[in-house]
Amino acid sequence: MNTPTVEIHLTDEDLTTALREDVRSGLTAEPKWLPPKWFYDARGSELFEKITELPEYYPTRTERALLERVVGEIARIAQAEVLVELGAGSAAKTRLLLNALRSAGPLKSYVPQDVSVSALRMAADEVASEFPGVGVHGVVSDFTATLDNLPGGGRRMVAFLGGTIGNLVPSERAEFLRGIRDVLEPGEQLLLGAGLVIDPAVLVPAYDDAAGVTAEFNRNVLHVLNTRLGANFEPEKFAHVAIWDAENEWIEMRLEATEAMTVRIPELDLTVEFASGEQLRTEISAKFRREVLENELDAAGFSTERIWTDPDDRFALVLAERR
Repeated sequence: MNTPTVEIHLTDEDLTTALREDVRSGLTAEPKWLPPKWFYDARGSELFEKITELPEYYPTRTERALLERVVGEIARIAQAEVLVELGAGSAAKTRLLLNALRSAGPLKSYVPQDVSVSALRMAADEVASEFPGVGVHGVVSDFTATLDNLPGGGRRMVAFLGGTIGNLVPSERAEFLRGIRDVLEPGEQLLLGAGLVIDPAVLVPAYDDAAGVTAEFNRNVLHVLNTRLGANFEPEKFAHVAIWDAENEWIEMRLEATEAMTVRIPELDLTVEFASGEQLRTEISAKFRREVLENELDAAGFSTERIWTDPDDRFALVLAERR
């Protein structure tokens, strides 16, 4: 077995600094907001895994079924020597890509990126064991800020799956896509997974399930602030809200204060007032139309090679080439 390499460009101290900055900025803004990346402590990750198994939550299984159907075609077109995966996590879908790319011929190495050292080491060890002929070079970093830490060498394909691109507002998406373009060479590729605009009657329940798992996941960000920053939120006093914003074509997840309250965050020497009914935005999940995806990729310096969708047109996989 190849021994995987793991580079660490993001420490716990870096994450704490980023959390403090985000919380101070978001909770002193009007309206209040927090970035969705702070959902994911160990409990948050466990809750999200439960979400992916819910009957209402179609994105994960839809993307996986689509990937299973078209992965051979992706591999034949890409002819990638290096697979870079942003936000690799447990690398579950990665195996489909690795098998297909290896069958297509030139695959030499896999570069998983994630913010979690433990998740990345586990995924790297598993891939190195399952694919002994493939070098594994993990990178612990924040994909929105440290793309320049991704190793070069060999024809690369960057995979950014799961619809996570939808968590970024348009200006952030533009900056992120340009950042990927800047680290790729002409002819190298991006494989992007993105949710499509569909009937809100199907879309909204995916973010507001009957069992209340998504509600617990949403409130988990308050548990994270209590644990990491010594805040005194009472998460049970916040109601989960999921709405479809038709103008922006995204789902917004919010937490609504069920009564007026004062929250203290000692680590920041910050006091935050919530009025009864006041909402705190915790996530957007943008959904796309094909032409929007193509236009945003074009503006960032990519040429769209192929777009594959599932039979219900709920999810898209886009293969784009850096010009």
